[in-house]
Amino acid sequence: MPEFLKLLPPDEALSIWLGALPEPQEFAVETCGTSGALNRVLAENIIASESLPPFSRSTVDGYAVRSADTYGATPALPAYLDLIGEVRMGEHSSLELNPGQAVLIHTGGMIPSSADTVVMLEDTQQARAEQIEVLKAAATGENIIIAGEDVQAGQTVLEAGRILRPQEIGGLMALGHIQIPVRSKPRVAILSTGDELVPPDSPVAAGQVRDINSYSLGALVEHLGGQVSRRVLLHDDRQELQQALQLAHREDDLVLITAGSSVSERDFTAQAIDTLGEPGVLVHGIQIKPGKPTILAAVAGKPVLGLPGNPVSAFVIAGLFLPPVLRRILGVRGDSPSAVITARLTVNISSAAGRVDFVPVRLSNQGDEWLAEPVYGRSNLIFTLVRADGLIRIPPSATGLEQGTQVTVSLF
Repeated sequence: MPEFLKLLPPDEALSIWLGALPEPQEFAVETCGTSGALNRVLAENIIASESLPPFSRSTVDGYAVRSADTYGATPALPAYLDLIGEVRMGEHSSLELNPGQAVLIHTGGMIPSSADTVVMLEDTQQARAEQIEVLKAAATGENIIIAGEDVQAGQTVLEAGRILRPQEIGGLMALGHIQIPVRSKPRVAILSTGDELVPPDSPVAAGQVRDINSYSLGALVEHLGGQVSRRVLLHDDRQELQQALQLAHREDDLVLITAGSSVSERDFTAQAIDTLGEPGVLVHGIQIKPGKPTILAAVAGKPVLGLPGNPVSAFVIAGLFLPPVLRRILGVRGDSPSAVITARLTVNISSAAGRVDFVPVRLSNQGDEWLAEPVYGRSNLIFTLVRADGLIRIPPSATGLEQGTQVTVSLF
């Protein structure tokens, strides 16, 4: 086991941790209704069985015409076209245009086979009951979506490993995929240790606090595509922790342990993890604030993450290390950009060189820019995060940031 306080930079620690985990070979797959598949990971490639759109259609209200009949048309010298009918919405159009003819069409209507452009309604005027004046020339293909322009039949439209966003849900529905194969959610066990902890629905006696971490971390796990399989409150007892760890490691895909990661006499989480098997604890201590006494471990290919007990520290560290490891377990392809915003710092912030500092900030809008105001509070005060909108990162090379500095805020 690495010696504690031999601190590693966060990126190096993450690289070591992920490097000890195998590349996923097989995934548990389940069928999910597409309407409820938001943020799920697609398990198989989706191949279009039809083209989209299935027919050429108008993008505007206007008249389907032959473009050659509009050449040279101007308000002063309009082109006169005979109106021979209307394309009704939701119906196949059998109308065919001869030279000098037009058909009334609405947005989304099917283009008649002999038309090659649509003149916008505002570029025309009624000459008489069955005739229109075209006041502007229209190019071939103007205001038309061609059949198959979006998707061609036989095309792979979505690849396995894609996280499904709202737009993917819409695309799948457009192709008639109301049921899809998705990767099963990773099972995550959350073990919270501490003699002082009681469930949130319990009265609090002197010296006790309600369990926060298993619920804030559980919500984060679900947000990232996992499922909380068990929440366990444990006393500061080595044997009790050992038994809970063994069960969680055997039945779950990822184990989170909060508290017990520092070096006090009663903090024995690292030793308990090492007894599970190889390689055990890989990193114990990270050059970061908050969250220095973090444990990164792997046992028989399963990740174990030991978090500080303070709620702010636990949440910040989980926000850094849970997304990449859950993506690895799920076999997600590609990078996942985080939501960020640029803001101007309202005050000076100090930090210690040689470590990465994460500072909660509250955002406010002033004119055309965002302002970032630090939210100060100790790492055991959960409402420090509740009052914040995101985090700013101070690199290890800096000793702080000056008022007015443009900073990148990673939004919660």
